[in-house]
Amino acid sequence: MRVLLQFPEGLKQYALSYADRLEREGEEVFISASPTYGACDLAIDEAKSIRADKLIHFGHNEFNKVDFNVEFVEYRIDAPLEILDESLEHLKGFHRIGIVTTVQHLHQLKDVSDFYTSRGFDVVIGKPFGFAKARGQILGCDVGSAARIDREVDAFVYFGGGRFHPIGAVMNTTKPFLLIEPFEKLVEFIDSYRERYRRASKGKVLSSLNAKSAGILVSTKNGQFNMNVAQLLKKKAEAAGMSAQILVSNTFDFEAINNMMGFDIFVNTACPRIAIDDVDRTIKPILSPNELIDMLRMRAELSQTQLSKQ
Repeated sequence: MRVLLQFPEGLKQYALSYADRLEREGEEVFISASPTYGACDLAIDEAKSIRADKLIHFGHNEFNKVDFNVEFVEYRIDAPLEILDESLEHLKGFHRIGIVTTVQHLHQLKDVSDFYTSRGFDVVIGKPFGFAKARGQILGCDVGSAARIDREVDAFVYFGGGRFHPIGAVMNTTKPFLLIEPFEKLVEFIDSYRERYRRASKGKVLSSLNAKSAGILVSTKNGQFNMNVAQLLKKKAEAAGMSAQILVSNTFDFEAINNMMGFDIFVNTACPRIAIDDVDRTIKPILSPNELIDMLRMRAELSQTQLSKQ
């Protein structure tokens, strides 16, 4: 069987040893050298180009159905649980807590839950919206396991590596949010990100009010392709008197975007985190679909106010 292996950046170091093992088992093996940002970014086109029988994607679980033979190999990490003791001081005064994590630590979710339950906390583990596949799991674009239970809990606890995933959850919840990073031995509330991103979002919208043209970004990645949304946004922008065009790419190069000086703003329909995490990489503002709608609404209100004063 001819197989193509795909590893995220943090696991590419294991590509050679895994390929060697499969070849000893009689497989014909190729390795994707492209970057991948998750199960929303499968190397399907590469696999089809080399006529592979299967794509083996490491590090994530299934994201959405695709028209290709894909095997998902989750990568589990045993993070030290001793740091949970340190979190108890931070959680004083809270009783009902929601716990979330990433796919790498889903197998430890029960241990984390049992830890807090044994210390008198009422633990709630929510369901994702649909892209994530397990209760308590969050992705950069699916924080349903937190958002669904926001009204039910007093606080949230994220157990896992990094800030990328919990920041997405923070922005879609309202309760105190405790980050427990076992590898950096870090325990802290990260609620301040809510206000930081709220201000940044408002600033982008206000700075875009006089925009005359919009470039709407559409990614062809398997889990990020939103052409229907892009076409709807294009119509709305044009109805408001703007010039709008749809820009298509698999992976957006921000230097290339910056070269498109004819556009006053860009609107992201690909990975939702682009309009959050990558705003400093472009000269012109990158808005989310909701931010574009807010901007168009504000323009209409301002226009109506000016007419009423005449």
